[in-house]
Amino acid sequence: MDSSFWPVHGTTVVGVRMGGKVVLGSDGQATVGATVMKHRAQKVRRLFNGRILAGFAGATADAFTLFERFEEKLMQFSGNVTRAAVELAKDWRTDRYLRRLEALLAVGAPDRLLVISGSGDIIEPDDNIVAIGSGGPYALAAARALVHHAPQLDATEVVTYALETAADICIYTNSNTTVLEIDATG
Repeated sequence: MDSSFWPVHGTTVVGVRMGGKVVLGSDGQATVGATVMKHRAQKVRRLFNGRILAGFAGATADAFTLFERFEEKLMQFSGNVTRAAVELAKDWRTDRYLRRLEALLAVGAPDRLLVISGSGDIIEPDDNIVAIGSGGPYALAAARALVHHAPQLDATEVVTYALETAADICIYTNSNTTVLEIDATG
């Protein structure tokens, strides 16, 4: 994974799978260059009849295209997240239009978390914590610390606190957050 993986434009998306839940959250700041254009953008959403969560970092129009394509792949492969991710990554890398898209997807399913990139990367973290965007490294560090050192917190609290930490550090991340969860037990 090259160093350009983390700083995809500006945002923070973080996800945690623990305690029978999968939680994915993001900040709401949308920027164009150094200008904040929107404070409450929705960067995480439910897919596949609410059973899968996905969030994006990168260009908004590109993200909508990727959400749509990923949901098509989920339908095609009956909700098999891994297979849908592999097929999306293949299309993203080889399709003339898609390979120009600049975004990353974080995906949460009951059985796994994934990061999908246009360079063909599909990464499943070892610790059930995922983060993308310019604030991703800060949110990832915070979430890992919280999971390991504050076991009384649930997944929603971990994601919320990780987003707050990223917002305090990353200039492209704000504190207007959206946090979604799904059941990871069935």
